[in-house]
Amino acid sequence: MTSRRSWWRDNGLGLVFAALFLLVLAGQALSGLALYNDEARAARLQTLDLPAYVSSSAFAVDVAENWQSEFLQFLLFIWLTVWLVQRGSPESKPVDAAGPGSDEDARAGRFAPDDAPAWVRAGGWRARLYGHSLTLTMGLVFVLSWAAQGLAGRVALNEERLRDLRPPLSTGAYLTSPDFWSRTLQNWQSELLAVGTMAVFTIYLRERGSPKSKPVGAPHDSHG
Repeated sequence: MTSRRSWWRDNGLGLVFAALFLLVLAGQALSGLALYNDEARAARLQTLDLPAYVSSSAFAVDVAENWQSEFLQFLLFIWLTVWLVQRGSPESKPVDAAGPGSDEDARAGRFAPDDAPAWVRAGGWRARLYGHSLTLTMGLVFVLSWAAQGLAGRVALNEERLRDLRPPLSTGAYLTSPDFWSRTLQNWQSELLAVGTMAVFTIYLRERGSPKSKPVGAPHDSHG
């Protein structure tokens, strides 16, 4: 039986990132509330308490716009690395291995081991669907969070427009507005820069002991 100590060790990476996520999200809520209330007082408007702020469109749009860009980053990286390669990067397959590979490479079909996931062993459409389940899930979360950004962003912007005695925007008008695309593109460019530099930096730079790095002494043109 797995001991409690070994369970924490075996799941340390996920648990630490979950804890950091919650801490940073709480920090975003507190700092966002302070900023919102500072601007509200300057405009002689009603301030909010923390529960009201975290359920507001102002907080929701800030969270959703970051989530959608993060999941877009992973969606693109997962899918593009099936077909595209970067010589010498541990983030890439070898240059002669582009494409989805054979059933033997994927340990699917008749090459599926006895302990393979149930849908792989079932074969047919379930095995095909499971073979793309990571991309599909990342894509679904991206679409949902981008939609949430659009809905919450429209409400937040219309609240500002009404305070300025301007007419509110329809959903269609907001989705083509500078506010929506500025929020979207400022996140996309940063995520694409980060993942692109990660793929290239890991050709030449190392971090000893990290699975995201080649061995320290590996040649630059190797895949580690």
